[in-house]
Amino acid sequence: MAANNRRMSGKKGAQVGSGGQRRKGLEGKGPTPPAEMRKKHKKNRIATAKAKQAARRPAPRGRGGKGTSEMVVGRNPVVEALREGVPASTLYVQQFIDNDERVREALQLAAERGGINLMEAPRPELDRMTNGLNHQGLVLQVPPYEYAHPEDLANAAYDDGEDPLIVALDGVTDPRNLGAVVRSVSAFGGHGVVVPERRAAGMTAGAWKTSAGTAARTPVARATNLTRALEAYKKAGIVVVGLAADGEHEIGELEALEGPVVIVVGSEGKGLSRLVGETCDFRVRIPMPGGAESLNAGVAAGIVLYEAARRRG
Repeated sequence: MAANNRRMSGKKGAQVGSGGQRRKGLEGKGPTPPAEMRKKHKKNRIATAKAKQAARRPAPRGRGGKGTSEMVVGRNPVVEALREGVPASTLYVQQFIDNDERVREALQLAAERGGINLMEAPRPELDRMTNGLNHQGLVLQVPPYEYAHPEDLANAAYDDGEDPLIVALDGVTDPRNLGAVVRSVSAFGGHGVVVPERRAAGMTAGAWKTSAGTAARTPVARATNLTRALEAYKKAGIVVVGLAADGEHEIGELEALEGPVVIVVGSEGKGLSRLVGETCDFRVRIPMPGGAESLNAGVAAGIVLYEAARRRG
C-alpha cells in the first residue's frame, strides 16, 4: 500500500495546493518606512503638525535674484575691466595670439587678482562665443551680478544703528549712470541703490567700471515693481522723496533728508513716471541758476546725497 502511494504521488497532473498564497506569504513587504511616515507614530504626528504650520506661514520673500553673465570683448576693454576690479570668472586668450603689451597686462592682472580661470581657445571658438565681434583675441567672462532685495538695504542700515539713505532709479537705462549713482551713494554714506527689474539699467561691466570699484561695497537691489517697493518703504517709516524739475520744494528746504529717506531719481528726458511720482511723499527740485533744463541721474543723485550727508553730519 505504501508502495502504491509512492507511485501515486509521482503521478503527473494538477495538484491541490495553496494557489501560491504560501509563497506570497513568505515574501517580504519591503523596507520598513521611516517613523515620520508611519501613521499613529509619535514622529508622524509631529511631522504632520510642522507641515500644517508651514502651510499657514507666509511664503518667504525672494531675494533680488541674479543678473545675466556678460562678455567683455577686445584688448582695451578687457584690460580696463580688470584694472577697475570688474568681477570676472574666466579670461579667454586666443591660441597663437600676438603677445603685445595689452595681452601681457591682461594676463598679469588676472593672475594677480586670483580666482580667474585662464583658458586658451582657438579663434573660431572665440568668434562663436562673441557672435563674431572683434575680440582681438581677448574675452573676459563676467559672472551674473547677485542683486539684493530692497528690504535688505534698509535692514542693513538699521542693523548699523543708522537711518537708511537709499537711492531708487526710475527709468534710468544707461549703465554708466547707474555706476555713477553707486559711486555717489558710496561717497556720501548711503546704504544702496534700487533699480526696477525691467526696462532699467543693471549691473553690467560698464556700470562696474563707472562705479570705480565702489560697487564691491555698495549693494544694488532689484525690485519686481518699483512702486510697490516704495510703498513698502513708506509702510516701514521711510520717507520717499522724488526729484522733479517742477517739484513743490527746494532741496535745501527739505528737513526729511535728516531722517530715513529714499531718494527717487528719474530719467534725464522723462523724469519720474506717473505712478512713482504719485507715490512720493515729497517732490523736490534742484535750483539751477545757470538755466539748464535737467541733470543726468548721476549728477542729480550726487547733489541730493551731499545735502543729506551735510544735514546728517
